[in-house]
Amino acid sequence: MNILVTGADGFVGRVLVQRLLTDAHALATPLRQLVLVDKQFNMPINDPRAQCVIGSFGDVAVLQRTENIDLAFHLASIPGGAAEQNYELGQQVNLYDTLALFDALRKQPRPPVVVFASTIAVYGSPLPPVVDAVTPARPTLSYGAQKLMGEIALQDLSRRGSLDGRALRLPGIVARPLQPSGLISAFMSDIIRLLAAGQPFTCPVSPNAVAWWMSAQCCVDNLIHAAQLPAEKLGGQRVWQLPALRFAIGQLVQTLSELFGEDRLSLARYQPNENVEAGFGRFPPLDASPAQAMGFRDDDSIAQLVRNALAT
Repeated sequence: MNILVTGADGFVGRVLVQRLLTDAHALATPLRQLVLVDKQFNMPINDPRAQCVIGSFGDVAVLQRTENIDLAFHLASIPGGAAEQNYELGQQVNLYDTLALFDALRKQPRPPVVVFASTIAVYGSPLPPVVDAVTPARPTLSYGAQKLMGEIALQDLSRRGSLDGRALRLPGIVARPLQPSGLISAFMSDIIRLLAAGQPFTCPVSPNAVAWWMSAQCCVDNLIHAAQLPAEKLGGQRVWQLPALRFAIGQLVQTLSELFGEDRLSLARYQPNENVEAGFGRFPPLDASPAQAMGFRDDDSIAQLVRNALAT
């Protein structure tokens, strides 16, 4: 099997690439070649099956390297905060380059499976009392709007038989490295890494702020599961809201104190920012039963999420 991964050197991309290269049972069909695309590669990949392509996934020269692809994981994007600050860049990468990639993939000898990393930002803010499979998408950030347009394009190409698309709306994925990411939600990762390491952290939301959470390990499990769903069982369903754990920051801090020491309670400080809390601290109950019925899953518990998050 020939596999393409965009955003291969990103946070989730690295976890996915490692899984594909080291777990012989990750996919039912053996891996033959792995084409990895990103603007840079900070981690060396020494595997004869891996081909690193440096550049934007929307560049013509890069798209020409996408021949004979059986499966594509499209993870690359300009994240929410950065896309909001630089509309032109977000529009180019998240929309135009994504459409160019889909167009290149549809010209393959046979329709490849395309797993598209979408986002819960498609729902907008404020969220309704419950989010479920029929909750309308009403994005209030350019990032969410661009991802929604990508979903629609993928569904249309799947309807036409040009691609076999599967889009997953991802919640907050943790725990990202302690470095600038352009993500407003980066605090969700920082609080786990810093408190686990015994360092103080000032949280931009209150201890009662509630969000949806998923570890990178669990996210990759779901991406790979999506890739292997039989096309004949999908029907017209091509977009899923993934199940996720829903809990408050205070519950997370309590769990971190139980795992790493009671002093974590005093290391956590709170300086709520109303804008951040409005966007990332008022998440309602989530009914992802259709996705669960298809075999998608969450991290099972807060403690297990922390363990999974720190394993990346």
